[in-house]
Amino acid sequence: MNQVLFLIIFIICVLGLLLLDLGVFHKDDHIVTFKESAKWTCVWVTLAIVFGLFILLKGEMIHSVQTQEQLITINAKHGHGLQFDWDQGLDANIKQYRKALAMEYLTGYLVEESLSIDNIFVMLMIFMGFGVNKKYYHRVLFYGILGAIILRFTFIFAASALIQRFHWILFIFGVFLIFSGVKMFLDRNKHENMDVSSHPVVKFMAKRKLSTSEFFGHDFFHKIDGRWLCTPLFIVLLIIEFSDIIFAFDSIPAIFSITQDPYIVFFSNIFAILGLRSLFFMLESVMDKFVYLKIGLSVLLSFIGIKMLLPLAGIEIGTFASMMVIIGILGISIFASLIRNKIIAKRG
Repeated sequence: MNQVLFLIIFIICVLGLLLLDLGVFHKDDHIVTFKESAKWTCVWVTLAIVFGLFILLKGEMIHSVQTQEQLITINAKHGHGLQFDWDQGLDANIKQYRKALAMEYLTGYLVEESLSIDNIFVMLMIFMGFGVNKKYYHRVLFYGILGAIILRFTFIFAASALIQRFHWILFIFGVFLIFSGVKMFLDRNKHENMDVSSHPVVKFMAKRKLSTSEFFGHDFFHKIDGRWLCTPLFIVLLIIEFSDIIFAFDSIPAIFSITQDPYIVFFSNIFAILGLRSLFFMLESVMDKFVYLKIGLSVLLSFIGIKMLLPLAGIEIGTFASMMVIIGILGISIFASLIRNKIIAKRG
């Protein structure tokens, strides 16, 4: 099985899971409860971990590595930096390669899932700004994910091709991530409100009379006087897709700091996106309780940016060390938030 076929099978499986999700488990529009979203979050996280175990056991299947020459080529091409001991035989070195891939995948998944929390703030603001009924949130997010898969695929493999040709782009990514981290820290206390009427997408649609001003259930399009027009729900979908593009400019370069293998970047991205919907419903009602989370995410982005620049000074931070730092940053920000809430509750 070559790598293209493996990728096609992976995408087909993902689409199958999504169709099963919408066509069977969420066929009827309803408000997703915290309990339901928690269950689905567990399901998607479990699937992500199972795929990580598959990489640990059969990771060489991704690039169809079967010989010593192929292993050396892939190691050099994707910057894994592994040192092979051929006296131990091919199987032992492939096992080492699998472990490296699995660690990169899990770390990339953790980074993407963590940074997606910031995107939840944006999506919630969009839904509230347009006054979308909560029972339609899942439908919009479902189709948003389909668009995100296409966008991420294009972005990731295009970025990988550029990195392969111009390695110094990684340093530009590093500077950009530090800038994003600092900006997020400075803007952490800003409470943004969306002015729906002045949004560029809304103005574009309204000016050309391509949209309706009212919702029609969960429909994205509605026929009026013989013309099919976009409903506000479709405009919400478009804006969420645009916000995902902006979000990808932070998250994807961040994962390229962990691994330069576009397949691992793509896999970790997709599993994080799949879990984003259930995570959205689970966190929407408790987001305000994690007051230090934005600070944690800003530190996380800055750390990753610095990590990408350190090779200029001859310093490398390994994947496992990076994962421990990332877990530490998130853990401290969440724990500090909970302690603060407890102190406030006692005073109140």
